[in-house]
Amino acid sequence: MPPAAQPETLKRCCSDVYESEFARLLLGDSFHPGGVELTRRLGALLEIAPGVRVLDAASGKGDSALFLAKEFGCEVTGVDFSRRNVEEANRRAAAAGLSCRVAFLEGDAERMQFPDASFDCVLCECAFCTFPDKQAAAREFARVLCPDGRIGISDLSRRGPLPPDLTGMISWIACIADALPVSEYTAALERASFRVTAVEPHDGCLLALAREVQQRLLGIEILAGLKKLNLPDVDLTQAKQFARAAMQAIQQGELGYILIAAKRGQTPLF
Repeated sequence: MPPAAQPETLKRCCSDVYESEFARLLLGDSFHPGGVELTRRLGALLEIAPGVRVLDAASGKGDSALFLAKEFGCEVTGVDFSRRNVEEANRRAAAAGLSCRVAFLEGDAERMQFPDASFDCVLCECAFCTFPDKQAAAREFARVLCPDGRIGISDLSRRGPLPPDLTGMISWIACIADALPVSEYTAALERASFRVTAVEPHDGCLLALAREVQQRLLGIEILAGLKKLNLPDVDLTQAKQFARAAMQAIQQGELGYILIAAKRGQTPLF
């Protein structure tokens, strides 16, 4: 973590970026590789069904939570660090007629206010690697799950050290800086009482998103050059350089994307 990036500062910085207009232009409606298809896959791995209580940790503007409720008939509570995201997500739930089964709350995944055993499933998409204290988050997920509860994580993974071009604050915001090897994700879950039941690589989804981001950056640059788009706080040159470095790392197998499913059941190791 950069020396100046204390945990709360880092969370707020990432939250501010992901609720920005630039993030929407760059990533579209889906803020994670694979979009709803990988969300559907996680739902299937977790055996989500009507009546199942699901926690969507780092729920953003509610895309995955609303999709899960429609697709599987479950009840979803989303938690996000951004108040603006929470407000927007609740408006979208109301507009979709899903407020009776989907609700969003402002909160920190490392310190949630829910009672023990509040949920049957936890979903965390493309966010676990951004949590400053991942073990605290894993313990919280275990705490709020019922004894036989299930968790599904999708996230960036790395193989070996990151290239120098993929370090610094921008790499934290892009969910790359603290991406872990698969073995470290599974170890964090196992220490928090989980038994891993599935690990699936989906590197192709990450590569597709990286290509889309590069194309969108070109379009944003053209619109900015024509004075049809004003993004005063965005360094497009730096963003393009970072996107090229990320693409190269993905193509060389240094960065990947994984789904992990696990069940609660062990005694926590600490």
